[in-house]
Amino acid sequence: MREEILSVGIDIGTSTTQLVFSNITIENTASNFTVPRVNIVDKEIIYRSGIYFTPLVTQTKIDKEKVKEIIRSEYEKAGVSVNDVKTGAVIITGETARKENANDVLQTLSGFAGDFVVATAGPDLESIIAGRGAGADKVSDEENAFVVNIDIGGGTSNLALFKNGELIDTGCMDIGGRLIKIDTNTKKIYYIYPKIKELAESIGVNVNVGDIADVDKLRKIARKMTEILEESVCIKARTSMYENLQTNKGIKDGYNIEYVTFSGGVADYIYNTDYNDYFKFGDMGVILGEEIRNSNLISKLKLKEAIETIRATVVGAGSHTTDISGSTITYTADVFPIKNLPILKLSQDDENGGFESIEKAIKEKVNWFNIENENQLVAVALKGNKNPSFIDIQNLATSIINGMESLINSKYPLFIVVENDIAKVLGQTIYAKLGRATNVVCIDSIKVENGDYIDIGKPLVNGKVVPVVIKTLVFNS
Repeated sequence: MREEILSVGIDIGTSTTQLVFSNITIENTASNFTVPRVNIVDKEIIYRSGIYFTPLVTQTKIDKEKVKEIIRSEYEKAGVSVNDVKTGAVIITGETARKENANDVLQTLSGFAGDFVVATAGPDLESIIAGRGAGADKVSDEENAFVVNIDIGGGTSNLALFKNGELIDTGCMDIGGRLIKIDTNTKKIYYIYPKIKELAESIGVNVNVGDIADVDKLRKIARKMTEILEESVCIKARTSMYENLQTNKGIKDGYNIEYVTFSGGVADYIYNTDYNDYFKFGDMGVILGEEIRNSNLISKLKLKEAIETIRATVVGAGSHTTDISGSTITYTADVFPIKNLPILKLSQDDENGGFESIEKAIKEKVNWFNIENENQLVAVALKGNKNPSFIDIQNLATSIINGMESLINSKYPLFIVVENDIAKVLGQTIYAKLGRATNVVCIDSIKVENGDYIDIGKPLVNGKVVPVVIKTLVFNS
């Protein structure tokens, strides 16, 4: 049995704002006589919006109403109602995520764009989404090698490292095409990002707001940016400037990276060599693309074509943010959709310490989420034993119930997220032990961490699975 859900990806970046709609196809791939195995079997982009310059009120504030109007008009052009959208992501990326009203914009769009659209931000998640949208994960699987995708936008360069199709590491650098902005008519510089001003001074380049843009000066700055990117992918020794330009963290040093893909707006000027008009976009992005094209990033690594360049993040947001739970799950009431459910993750030490340790850890960690001494709804997450005995399940259920006692007393449903495939038996055991008086949602085959939030959508495939979106609502400071 196949089922299609409509997903939207909305990316509000430093330079551009855009969206895509994708059809995600879910199918039970098991035979009639075995446990259902429901997987995402196809993802197809059915609509791509125009690419708009991200509207700003000031250099530090996003124009929320103009962004909203862009999204509204594109929904109309696509013939999509907000009620049609079942999953997806609104992502504010790059330097735009540091704008003073970024969180307010996300919350407004999350409700406006669809009931199950999630609001996400943070450079790690952005790196992953862009890397998958660019197809670097597939290249790493095909080549059995380390492949890095560098997503170079207006404000940041996001790095995602893959091996055998799996994400290995992420990083983010304050390197982008619009960190120096230029008036296309007067050719005067009207914005310089402070860290780029420092970088210019470190190499003896004097550049100021109000100056006429000088290609030679900007080329020297772009060349230094490119050297920092070489440091970021382990082909050049790292320097203090590399540390200074990290947005939050870099990928670890020492990887033997063989292949590179590029995405983001600057990528079009790495793969293509049309350098006739350096200031056509009112920034230094074209010059940066040319410098990268002539750098060790291309000569020392093997360049692979990206599936998407400027649209990689938005395509990734629309197609790669949704996961599917295991098909042996428990939910005793249809309480869905659930949005922005914080994760309380047990450590491996908590689980290895036995059932008393699990109970104690849950009791302590539930208090992390209290607001004014009031319990909040949370999901307890654990790895779980892969092949538990009947007694193990009984003891684990008791530990979880005792640990979540304060939530039960607050009349909250219990949410449990298990990595291994034991959700059905564990959830049913917890429900029975509670005398069927408390609703229980227990899902598996989902890996989450502390600091994550999840959305759980309406059940699919005759109730066998639920769509899950894992995200982090953390902004750069």
